[in-house]
Amino acid sequence: MTATDQEKTYDLIGVGFGPSNLALTIAIEETELPIRVKFLEARPGFAWHPGMMIPGADMQISFLKDLVSQRNPQSRYTFVNYLHEKGRMNAFINRKTFFPSRVEFNDYLGWVAEQLGHCDYDRRVVGIEPVGQGNTVGAVDVLTQDAAGGTHSYRARNLVIAPGGTARLPPVCDSLKADPRVLHSNDYMRKVVPHLRPGERIAVVGAGQSAAEIFNDLAERPEAPHVDLILRGHAMKPSDDSPFVNEIFAPEQTDAFHAMPEGARAALRAELSATNYAVVDEDLILDIYTKLYEQSVLGEGRLALRSQTRIAGLSDSGARLRLHFEHRHGMSEAEYDRVIFATGYLRQLDETVLHGIAGFCEDFRTGRDYRLSMKDGFSPAVFVQGYSEVSHGLSDTLLSVLAQRSAEIVETLSDLFDDRQAVAAE
Repeated sequence: MTATDQEKTYDLIGVGFGPSNLALTIAIEETELPIRVKFLEARPGFAWHPGMMIPGADMQISFLKDLVSQRNPQSRYTFVNYLHEKGRMNAFINRKTFFPSRVEFNDYLGWVAEQLGHCDYDRRVVGIEPVGQGNTVGAVDVLTQDAAGGTHSYRARNLVIAPGGTARLPPVCDSLKADPRVLHSNDYMRKVVPHLRPGERIAVVGAGQSAAEIFNDLAERPEAPHVDLILRGHAMKPSDDSPFVNEIFAPEQTDAFHAMPEGARAALRAELSATNYAVVDEDLILDIYTKLYEQSVLGEGRLALRSQTRIAGLSDSGARLRLHFEHRHGMSEAEYDRVIFATGYLRQLDETVLHGIAGFCEDFRTGRDYRLSMKDGFSPAVFVQGYSEVSHGLSDTLLSVLAQRSAEIVETLSDLFDDRQAVAAE
């Protein structure tokens, strides 16, 4: 192993430097918690869903649900202060909307990241190893690798894991995952748009916001590709963002949800799935419907919606990919130059970098304070952000709770350090 940072033992090391750990860094700074922190990010610089920075795509939550406003509206890291610092306050007000573009919100996040520091980029975490003897562990070594193959080690007394989700591809892709023509929606702007050729045939698979945005964007591209939007349901469904339903995303709802029996939690998640899963903004649905209608008026057939269609198989036909469909009329197939799967993300804790300390975990469930339950003798606290929807509610993977969740984690960290200092003084 080459470079090492083990001579510096950090009080807290964070894996990932996306919105969750950005919000946590702000909370640590603003509460003046006297700890040494370091965050490790695999990317060479800050980026938030770079593959989905589609022109014209807006955020689906209010700008007030930024990294900090719900916890400290007077913070210098609010979206409002970002607008002020960038000289766009009046222009944004004139837009008369709560919803910034996704490109602008990404710029806000990058603006915050630049000011905070505390992050080593180009550090892909490849393992976490316990430091101690036997079952007594007082710290962990976080092992990383950079793009050039160099390895680095960081020692930590506590961890916070927030690596984000992993692109989910359906099993039909298993034999063709490495094929550059098979893509996930998170690669759209990087691997599809720059390489579009006039008249390509493209399939977009999915029924949610990402699938709809990609279909709509391709429909407007000058290369004029032929695009099929393929979904299992009868039609795209509108997201439910009515005020009473949206109360489920309020930070205080986390307590109520966590206190429910498991069966009640599952029932509530199913009942409210239309707020977040396989749903599309109503304005975008209307836009797509209008495009398809105008196409029918002109007698064109470049865009198509294949509803009630299940992907039964995917094969390589040589120059193109062949999708095999199962639908109410039986079976059929069609060939495409590219297939884009907008099929969401996997969030499974046991498949993250925690495998090196898995033997010390009681299980992979988090407590109300977002901490994993560890076996006796394992001293480091291990916090997890964005992997607790089953126990903490639908908002756990969203931006809605970042400010409050970071405050709760900082409060727990503060209590931990107070307790350890008290023990050391005895």
